[in-house]
Amino acid sequence: MEVYSNKNQISNLVNSLKLKGFTVGLVPTMGALHEGHLALVSEGLVNNDRVIVSIFVNPTQFDNKEDLKKYPRTLESDVALLQTISNDRIDVYAPTVTDIYEGDVDSEIFEFDGLEFEMEGKFRNGHFNGVGTIVKRLFEIVNPDNAYFGEKDFQQLQIVKKLVEKYQIPVMVTGCKIHREVNGLAMSSRNTRLKPEYAKAAPFIYKTLIAAKVKFGTKSANKVSEWVEKQFANHNLLKLEYFIIADIKTLKPIKRKSKKRLVRAFIAVYADDIRLIDNIALN
Repeated sequence: MEVYSNKNQISNLVNSLKLKGFTVGLVPTMGALHEGHLALVSEGLVNNDRVIVSIFVNPTQFDNKEDLKKYPRTLESDVALLQTISNDRIDVYAPTVTDIYEGDVDSEIFEFDGLEFEMEGKFRNGHFNGVGTIVKRLFEIVNPDNAYFGEKDFQQLQIVKKLVEKYQIPVMVTGCKIHREVNGLAMSSRNTRLKPEYAKAAPFIYKTLIAAKVKFGTKSANKVSEWVEKQFANHNLLKLEYFIIADIKTLKPIKRKSKKRLVRAFIAVYADDIRLIDNIALN
């Protein structure tokens, strides 16, 4: 396993692999890797000859500079964790901000057919311009055949698919199921920053999603949302930012149920100053 910090080096590697007829997968991450990331890499190894794991804490997708500052950076342990899966079919691209942005640390402005204005877009100013900028840049540098993203960030997954469609980028984007702790909490690099009492309380999020799915079988979307809001209003540690039942294609909140439309429940919760998101398919 090699660790590259220069875009020309990683581009040259991929070009040489493709000249040999090898397929290349990309797993974009911000590091602080966990079992959820390893599941994405494992999926990439099943379907590609080689997998590139990018590790880059992207400044343009943080609207909260303090969150950017506190985000864990654990490159050495990340590489060691990847080596437990494969040492000869995985390479790491861990660029500097300068290597990616060449001195101009600004987002491109994107139009994702309105997907960017729903849910996270209402609470994180400029976030999806930052996501679009870094993903498009990584696709240009690495030029992978396939790319893998987790469904925990389902809105991001849909936006990346829209990016590929609108810019006609020759990459197959695959979404992989949410990887969870034994207690149900969706795995996230932010989980390591949870104080003990909040870590103990956080599984309540998934427990509530499971209950909401059951209620959705007999209740309206509005009734389910009201019920979820009450559950968190009565919780002394977790603060609900939003709970939305939305169409998976448009990400717009639904007004009424339909058997012809697939919907998911999306949630964002603050555990002290740590923001946690999750979602679940309802039909």
